[in-house]
Amino acid sequence: MALKTSVETPIPVGEVSRLIGGWIDRLGAVWVEGQITQLSRRPGAGVVFLTLRDPSHDISLTVTCFRSVFDRVADAVSEGSRVVVHAKPEWYAPRGQLSLRAADIRLVGVGELLARLERLKRSLTAEGLFAAERKRRLPFLPQLIGLVCGRASAAERDVLENARLRWPAVRFEVRNVPVQGVRAVPEVLAAVEELDAHPDVDVIIVARGGGSVEDLLPFSDEELVRAVAACRTPVVSAIGHEPDSPLLDLVADLRASTPTDAAKQVVPDVGEELTRIEQLRRRALRTMTGLLDREERGLAALRARPSVEHPQRMVWERQEEVAALRDRARRTLGHLLDRADSELSHTRARVVALSPAATLERGYAVLRRSGGAVVRTADEVSEGEQLQARLAEGELTVVARKDGG
Repeated sequence: MALKTSVETPIPVGEVSRLIGGWIDRLGAVWVEGQITQLSRRPGAGVVFLTLRDPSHDISLTVTCFRSVFDRVADAVSEGSRVVVHAKPEWYAPRGQLSLRAADIRLVGVGELLARLERLKRSLTAEGLFAAERKRRLPFLPQLIGLVCGRASAAERDVLENARLRWPAVRFEVRNVPVQGVRAVPEVLAAVEELDAHPDVDVIIVARGGGSVEDLLPFSDEELVRAVAACRTPVVSAIGHEPDSPLLDLVADLRASTPTDAAKQVVPDVGEELTRIEQLRRRALRTMTGLLDREERGLAALRARPSVEHPQRMVWERQEEVAALRDRARRTLGHLLDRADSELSHTRARVVALSPAATLERGYAVLRRSGGAVVRTADEVSEGEQLQARLAEGELTVVARKDGG
């Protein structure tokens, strides 16, 4: 039920604290998961104090329990362990402090952690956060590399030294953060977001030198995985843990097996590039030399051809050929004319032989009646009829007379 207060009728802070305590007292016991950051077991004390922290957020609560409750798991838990406690929330009104009174403490085993990671992995895979088409190509020569790693760690040294050995001019923007423990997730997350917002950073490397499953849990945190997926800058994961890779390896644009491998993947080797350039230069020179040699041989072959070396020879050969064809044509035409002349002479002789004039030349005459008809038989002519007789030269008029005999 809401309190009725006003400027004229406020309630004291202590009353507010008492009311909060009353509301919290009405809450039942809850199961709470977290990571132990502080553990206080005073000799002879019947109560054990724990500080339980949320690995993904900067929030912690004090947990108290009887020593008999803690002794059941005392050999298995220590600072840094992930536990699940069954506790009743309590409010200490004089100080305005919330705490938990634990009745049961259970260690979160590796098997349970791996099962949770597998469920989270399937969920994020279904969302497409690990899809290959989302991954971006790294720049060939990054001008500024963001590096998230532990302070003075072997991972930082491996990345920096190997990168500078490969390309001395490379520059880094380093963010040193805890890479395990309760503060790892928020600080790694903040460092990645800060480097992603940096306008000059071309690629981000998140590096750590490997570790146990529990040590690598911060790099499988859902909030960190989603933040890396949302980055505009390509991200390289170099956690260096082969058997059980954290989820950061799956969402990153490139997974490197070790921090050293990350340096090799991100920064090109200046020596290798110079060697490659020299090889390409030599290859181009050989190609051009071969091309020029081939073209030179082709030109030499063309120049060696008779038609190119002595172009007038072709004219001479054609001249002789034309002369031969001309002579052949003349001979052929002469033969044709001679044959035609011979055939014409023979034809003329036959014509002359068959001509009526030739017959007349032999002493024959052609008789024609007055109408011009040629007389062929004696019966066609009457006694005393005048006929015209054509001789070889000239004509005569004759009178027909029929002999009785």
